Amino acid sequence: MILADKIITLRKKNGWSQEELAEKLKVSRQAVSKWEGAQTVPDLERVLQMSQLFGVTTDYLLKDELEQEEYSAGEAEQPLHRVSMAEANAFLAWRVTAGWRIAIATFLCIIAAAPLILLAGVSEMGLLPLTENQAAGIGMLVLLLTVAAAVSLFIHTGLQNRPYAYLDEEDFDCEYGVLGMVRERQKEFSGAYTRGLIIGVTLCVVSPCWLFLAAMGGSDFMALVAVCCLLLTVGVGMLFLIPAAVQGASMKKLLKTGEYSPKEKSRSRTMSAISSIYWLTVTAVFLAVSFVTEAWDRTWIIWAVSGVVYAVVVTMTKLLLDRKENQ
Repeated sequence: MILADKIITLRKKNGWSQEELAEKLKVSRQAVSKWEGAQTVPDLERVLQMSQLFGVTTDYLLKDELEQEEYSAGEAEQPLHRVSMAEANAFLAWRVTAGWRIAIATFLCIIAAAPLILLAGVSEMGLLPLTENQAAGIGMLVLLLTVAAAVSLFIHTGLQNRPYAYLDEEDFDCEYGVLGMVRERQKEFSGAYTRGLIIGVTLCVVSPCWLFLAAMGGSDFMALVAVCCLLLTVGVGMLFLIPAAVQGASMKKLLKTGEYSPKEKSRSRTMSAISSIYWLTVTAVFLAVSFVTEAWDRTWIIWAVSGVVYAVVVTMTKLLLDRKENQ
């Protein structure tokens, strides 16, 4: 069997069109068509790529006398998971639901401190028939219940996402037609994706305006309300930003583009670990400082400062990863 026939057989066995094989090899469809028509022969680099892609030896591809497929040891031990059209559609539908759950959980985390801040402040001003300890106790109870609800949503969503964990943890491939369907969905979603990002980011950027308005009023009560409005505005921004981001990411994940390319996926694991450690530390510091100082109406500034510092941490981490990869 000549190389041209072997390419046709292996391509069809994997359920790929000429266009899809060409895309994987970074060549034109016409090039694949000429290989399969025995009009031209692929260079050694493309032969090596096809060997890895099909999971067969280079000897099998290049030696006409070898009729029986010879699989490479690595591919034989761990075949790629092939994403079917049904799986892809189910995953994309689930991520729509997951996006809203994550957004709501994030919203709850952001506004959780607002009742505590407001109650502590108005109690100190004597605007409520509550002692400062009573106000702080009620506020902490609301905060803990709100955060508990948010954490439950995060955990439940994470558990329901386990059937699709292989998309993050393993290499995978898609059956014929899946990539085309995802690209079409991505094109249709582009408008909603852009709107969600713009509205969400804009709300986060303008949220400090509440503090400026309160400063002009000069009232302590207005300052408390402004802080709560700031948190609420950021939370609403997340309700626009996160669903759009999650849906957009799900399509990139199937297409293996952007931050979900093999190189970037390795980076994301590092960034995820750093983010988890960072925000757990920030939460511990916030609670420790707040309990020790009992200045719940002022310690919220820790979150604002932490958000700015987090951006610096992310940027520095990416620069260090770039430097390490270039060495």
